[in-house]
Amino acid sequence: MIDPDQGEPDVPETIATYLRLRGLKPSSKNWKRKKRLVDDENAPFTAGRDPGTLGDVLAKLTKDTGWEAALSREDLVLQWAELAGPDTAKHSEPVSLEGGVLTVKCDSTAWAKNLQYMRAVIITEIGRRYPEAGVENIRFVGPDVPSWKWGPRVAPGRGPRDTYG
Repeated sequence: MIDPDQGEPDVPETIATYLRLRGLKPSSKNWKRKKRLVDDENAPFTAGRDPGTLGDVLAKLTKDTGWEAALSREDLVLQWAELAGPDTAKHSEPVSLEGGVLTVKCDSTAWAKNLQYMRAVIITEIGRRYPEAGVENIRFVGPDVPSWKWGPRVAPGRGPRDTYG
């Protein structure tokens, strides 16, 4: 047995005492204590532990859930007055967005034609403000005209042309 006062210098005292009580000889190999793993996620005062703003949390949530495109389209419709201008917004409104084509309904054909001249500017502004909306083109339509092709007694043909003359 080893003298308890002598001990091995490389062996921690608790291990050497345990081995001596069991009647074993401590080895001379280098014993090292295990380092504790530090869980940085729960450690206080570390980077990333500061509270975030509500806007950052909501932005991360919408990105993780894939809602960016739908929310961007909704913002485009809600902010149409700011995007196109207040005077233009009085006479036009977006009605659909399908396949990358935004359809805007106008009060008159004159407003539809004027907005067609402004198409490049409007598409550029939409792409700058709402890139996730996926707008590739804009279609401006005038007011709906009455259709003669409805009802239970529809007759084939061009319809009543001589009544406007």
